Amino acid sequence: MKGMVLAAGVGSRLEPLTKYTPKPMVPLGNRPAMEHILALLARHSITEIATNLWYLPEQIKTYFGNGSGFGVNLYYSEEKELLGTAGGVRKLADFFDETFIVIAGDALTDVDLTGLVNFHRERGALATIAVKPVEDPTHYGVVVTDEQGKITGFQEKPKLDEALSFTANTGIYVFEPEVLELIPADTFYDFGKQLFPRLVADKAPFYAWATEDYWCDVGTHQVYYQANLDIVRGRVRLYTAGFRQPEGGLLVAEGAEIAACATLSGTNVIGENCRVESGVKLSDSVLWDRVTVGERAQVEGAVLGQGVTVLPGAKVPRGCIIGDGSVIGSQANLAEGTVVPAESNLK
Repeated sequence: MKGMVLAAGVGSRLEPLTKYTPKPMVPLGNRPAMEHILALLARHSITEIATNLWYLPEQIKTYFGNGSGFGVNLYYSEEKELLGTAGGVRKLADFFDETFIVIAGDALTDVDLTGLVNFHRERGALATIAVKPVEDPTHYGVVVTDEQGKITGFQEKPKLDEALSFTANTGIYVFEPEVLELIPADTFYDFGKQLFPRLVADKAPFYAWATEDYWCDVGTHQVYYQANLDIVRGRVRLYTAGFRQPEGGLLVAEGAEIAACATLSGTNVIGENCRVESGVKLSDSVLWDRVTVGERAQVEGAVLGQGVTVLPGAKVPRGCIIGDGSVIGSQANLAEGTVVPAESNLK
């Protein structure tokens, strides 16, 4: 069985974290998001994998190469212009000669892909969507089904009193290759806005498979932050080679230096070659690679991008997102939830 990892998007909602980093390469637990996805696919014996690229493609190609180091065979499809979720898959029609799975390269999930595929085949489906029950449908595209699980409609972020469903579209799909005949070639075409409504209108064998497994779409700052904490807290099963589940609420990458008299509390992720100096108070935060937190500085509930420097005595309050290469000085007066652009110098 073959797979497709969608990796062409810009990830504008995650800026400034994505200014110099394509969204599939944004670190989750100190590994690129897409690395966890490839590990999940390999876990379910899906090793022939294609991926589409557009934004900062060389970073993805350089890191993953041909995929052999990650237990898969990886094929790249670079798009000169964005083709959309469905259009990007249609470009690879010759590759998909059997049942195949499509998954976003920026999701965090441990969903049972084998169970999803088995359901798809048992139903004789042309297309199947993995859906996740949610308490609040107002933040998701939700899927409406009949009693047999056949999809009858969709709602995009409905108001609570208007919601016809409480099952969210996870963006994980199984298709038969015949579905590609419904997608125009060399054209921007979207699964949710164009292909799926057509399948419903045609009354095609189009089903939803519900899962209680972990899944989140890492599309906003808050979700990205929470996903990192969930990894450290063991809320998601990861199969990434060499990944060891952290203990005591702390995940530290190689080369990081933490002063003995620094105070770390809550749940923290610290990337490669970071330096946390004496007297620092660090709690519930995510530090990318090469971050320096100077003496007596305080960082609480924040995300610090690659190469950020927090000068001695500075304070970074809860909810702040600090872009790559920025410097936060001791007199910088950051409010909670401040988003600091990359390469800023706040004295």
